[in-house]
This record gives sequence, C-alpha cells and structure tokens, in this order.
Amino acid sequence: MTTAPSEPRVRALPQLWPWLAAGIPIALLGALVGVAITGASAPTLVGDPGAFVRWATPVLGILLQVAQALTLGGLVMLAFVLPRGQAKKDDGGAWRFVRTVTSIAGPVWALLAVLDIVLGYALVAGRPIGGEGFGDELGFYVSEISTGRAQLVTAVMAAVLATVCAAVSGYRTALLALVLGVGVLIPVATQGHAAGTFNHELGMNGIFGHVLGAAVWTGGLAVLALTGSRLGKAAPAVAARFSSIAVWCFAIVAVSGTASAWIRVGSPAALGTRYGMVLVAKIVLLAILGAAGWWHRRRTIANLREGRGFTFWRLIGVEVALVGLASGLGVALAGSEPPIEQEPAGVLSPTELLSERPSPPTPTPEAILTAFYPDLFFGFIAVAMLVVYLGWVLRLRRRGDAWPIGRTVAWVGGTLVLAYLVLGAPAVYGHVMLSVHMAAHMAYVMVVPILLVISAPVTLALRALPARSDGSRGPREWLLGLVHSRWGRLVANPVVAAFVFIGTMVLFYFSPLLYLASTTHLGHIGMIVHFVLSGYLFVNGLIGVDPGPKRPGYPMRLLLLFATMAAHAFFGVAITTMTELLAADYFGALGLPWGVDALADQRAAGEIAWGIGEIPSLMVAVLLAISWSRDDARTARRKDRSADRDGDAELSAYNEMLAGLAEKNSR
Repeated sequence: MTTAPSEPRVRALPQLWPWLAAGIPIALLGALVGVAITGASAPTLVGDPGAFVRWATPVLGILLQVAQALTLGGLVMLAFVLPRGQAKKDDGGAWRFVRTVTSIAGPVWALLAVLDIVLGYALVAGRPIGGEGFGDELGFYVSEISTGRAQLVTAVMAAVLATVCAAVSGYRTALLALVLGVGVLIPVATQGHAAGTFNHELGMNGIFGHVLGAAVWTGGLAVLALTGSRLGKAAPAVAARFSSIAVWCFAIVAVSGTASAWIRVGSPAALGTRYGMVLVAKIVLLAILGAAGWWHRRRTIANLREGRGFTFWRLIGVEVALVGLASGLGVALAGSEPPIEQEPAGVLSPTELLSERPSPPTPTPEAILTAFYPDLFFGFIAVAMLVVYLGWVLRLRRRGDAWPIGRTVAWVGGTLVLAYLVLGAPAVYGHVMLSVHMAAHMAYVMVVPILLVISAPVTLALRALPARSDGSRGPREWLLGLVHSRWGRLVANPVVAAFVFIGTMVLFYFSPLLYLASTTHLGHIGMIVHFVLSGYLFVNGLIGVDPGPKRPGYPMRLLLLFATMAAHAFFGVAITTMTELLAADYFGALGLPWGVDALADQRAAGEIAWGIGEIPSLMVAVLLAISWSRDDARTARRKDRSADRDGDAELSAYNEMLAGLAEKNSR
C-alpha cells in the first residue's frame, strides 16, 4: 500500500523540471512582450530614464513576484499543509526543504525591494541611474514622497521578514513569518494605478487581494512541484489541502482582479485597446488555471490517492508555466498606463478632498435605502463568513449530525447586518457624519457580536473541521491552540474583555485615533475589526456557549454587564455635553453640500451612544437571565437524577445532621 503510489510520482517528477526551469523565462517573456504591446517600454519625450531603466523595471518586477511567491507560498505550506515529521522517512524531508527555500527567498525579496526603490525613482523622475545629484534626489524621494516612503517601508519590513524566515523552526514561527509577509504587501497596495483612483480604497483592496492571492497560489504550486519527490505517502493529503487553499486564492484573485480591471478599463469597449488586449490575455490564462484547479479536485487528486499520479504532477508542471506567463502579463499591466485617467479631474470639494470619496447625496429616505459603498475587503469577508459557516453545517448534515437551525439563522443574520454596515448607508454616510458613525459603532460592538456569539461558531468549527493525524497544523488544530492558549484565555476573560470593550472605546474617540480612522483606509479597517472582535469577546464572556474562557458565576456576569452599561451611558453623556468637536480637523472641515452643523451632529452621536446603545445591552441582560434560568433548571435535573440513583443520600445526610443538632440542643 505504501509503495504503489510512489511509482507514478517517481516516473512523472523528472518531467516537472523543464516546466519549472522555464517558468521564470516565460514570465520574463510575458512581461517584456506585454510592455512592448502597451508601449510602456517606449522612450518618453520628457524625462526619459533610459532604455536600461525602462526594460529592467519589468524584469525586476518578475523577480520580485517570484521571491514573494516562494516566500509566502512556502510559509503557507509550512504553517498549514506540510507535516514536519520526526525523521526523514516520515515526510521525505519536504518540510525542511521548504524551510530552506523560504530562508533563501526571504532575503532575496528584501534585496530586490531595495533595488526597486532605485529603479522606481529613476522611472518616476525620468533620471538615468547614477547621474549628478541622483543620490540626494533619491534620499528626498524616500523621505518626502509618498510612493518612495511606501517603497522604503516595504524594504525595511522585507528585511525584518528575511530575518524571521531564517529563524523558522516550527509551525508557530512559520505562522509568525507568514503574518509578517502579508504585512509587507500592505505598503505595496498603496502603489500602482488602481491605488491612485478617486475611490482609492477599492483600488487598494484590489491590489492587496490580487498580489496576496496570486503569491500564495503560484508559490504554493511551485513548492508543491519542488517537493513532490519528498512527500512520500503524504502526497495525496498534501495535494488535497493545497487544493482547498488554491480555491480561495482563485476566488480572491478573480474578485480583486475584476475590481482592479474595472477601475483601470471602465467599459468593455476599452478592452480593444493595447492595454485591454494584454488584460484579456491574462483573463484567459486565469480561466485556464481555474479549470485546471477544478480538474484537480474532480479527478487527479483521487487518482493520486490510488497511486496513479502521473497526470496530477504533469498538470502541476503546466500550471507553473502558465502562472509564470500570467505573472509576466500582470507586471506589464502594472507598469503601463491604463485607458482611463486614474486621478480625478476638476476642482474637488472639501468633502472629496478630506474623505477621498465622492460626496454622498442628500440623506433622503430613498438615498439611505439605496446607498451602496463597494468595500471589497469587508464584502469578501461577509461572503466568506456565509459560505464557510453554511458549508460546515452541510458537512455535519451529510454525515448525519444535527445543528440547531436557530444558530444558523443567527449567524446569517449577524453576517447580513455586518454586510449592511460596511456596504450600505452606514458606510456611505458614517464616513462624513459622526452621528451615523456612532450608530454603526453601536451595531459593530453589540448587535453583530450578539448574533455571532449565539451561533456558536467555534463549537461548529470543532465539530465540522477534520482532525489531522500526521502532526501537521490545519484550521482545527490552530483554532484549538488559540482557544486553549494563555493569550487566548487572557483576552477572552470576561473582566479583561469588559475593560478592553470600554477602555478602547473611550481611547478611540478622545484621541487622534478617530481622525486616523476617518482619513486612512488602514485605520478604517483596523477600527471595524477591533470593535467587532472586542464586542464579540465581551458578549462571549457573558452569554457564550463556545469553549474558551472560564466564565464567572451569573451574579458576577450581571455585575459586569451593568457596570459596562453605566460606563457606556457616561461616555454618551460626555460626548453630548462637549463644546469642542471630536476630530475637528476632519468633521469640522468637510463642508457637506446639504449643510450639517458638525457640533449638533456630534451631540446627536452622544445621544445615540447614551440611549440607543443601551438597547443591545438590555438584550444581553435578557439572554443572560434566560441562560441563568436554564442553568438552574439543568442543575435541578442533575440533582434529581442523582437522588434517584442513590436514594436521595444527600437529603438523608442533611436530615441526620439536623436531627443531631436538635438532640445536642435538647441535652
């Protein structure tokens, strides 16, 4: 049984090396042909940096993508897919080999990021490298120009990542390196054509998702091909695990690519331009790769389990080559001018300048009902939440296990509320009106968490996710480790959660954090993520049923809830009675076209926090009372069953004690 599957892999694997060796040249060819078609390689009339810079830039872009892909894809394989093994015979040395790959690819990424700064400035400034004053100008570029600062931050973060990659020794350090690697991509998302659009948030999300999804997908494919001969009997399981990751990567790349393409092209007619033709070629390649992935899940992975892996490994090699070509075309598109001008034209209003969004219409009932904001990041998260939870429920039902319908309804309701908050009127008007922002905040910290907590997602995940027996870390193992870790127990402790719940809310509104969240996209994302998580941890500590923190008794829980309600009320009163504006440089300078008194709007925000914000707390109090009553009923039934088994020995002992005391008193 153990030798049969290895024969086809041994025969097929030598055929992978030509494809792998050709992957980088194919990517380079695609990039060079792409820039030639779009005209990005042509000399400019003013400020031409020279042929070397024009042609070296796409080459460097390809090498950067290769280093990113091998680093991030390799770290994903280390943290989530490959078993470490205790001896070489356990996994053929695949985990250790991939660790070596990432320890090399990480430093290469850092080095190329430094070279990207030099070429990037030469291209932007139209200066040949090494000219008079080039060094001083480069220093000004990385210290004063936003694009240069982003490239410098990327290079510094990549250097830190390289150090961590060299120190990877287990699953936890691999996960830490992966988180840092994802962080390196964030400054990259602030660059490029789509990130410079009027609605830059959609462009930034699109670039980030596209780069991350493509890097993990392509890097994982390359690592899978490189380690095929080292996987041994673990090959079918490893291939199936990576296939699940590849499905999500394909979805991320497809959605983010569609958003970015629409921003750059704008209409189907623009697909007939040179830029559009290169884009169409990339779309076709993506469709072919998606079909190959579907074929893997339908056929070739099953054949691999049966020992017939020739087709699987051969198709992997072809995919690596096609991915290289698609990457080359992507680099060409990133360095070419799209058909649509990416900067807003005309004179911008104060609202548009400060919010970097179109000025919303007058908030009539019709406008509020139809308002929509295309937040790609949170929109994708909301869809993923629905797909994953409902998929787990269906998995339980297919194997004959039940799951309460009420919990499913609660999760769907909580996800839909979250989707409305990040995509509907609260997202459109909450960005420019503090009152709407506060109403959304109350929903983030209480309404959404209540619905998510009573749906018991951790319990469902632990029941639905498969447990691994080869020592590798899958989602279930990571979730269990988080729930039972000391850090997880600390932040989920009801007392700590209550302190974070109230303390961070006060800190956020009475510090520059409110201004930061209103004027930067990363601050906006961090605000929503933090408040939803802090609300979830607080509510879970009071009424949750999932495993996790050691919850205090019900009287202590009620005391925590009432203390939090009182602090919430004082917070609302404080905002209502303020005579100075919060984040005055933002909310006081927007100049909304329909005329809003910023101070009156702030008082309305305080009244919302004081009055409407207490309604969810009362809902938690009711749910807590119901849970308390049910717990008492369960305790009574347990005592009744114990009395039936032992003849009510506890009551008999109590009566004997009373009789003894009475006799002693009579004497």
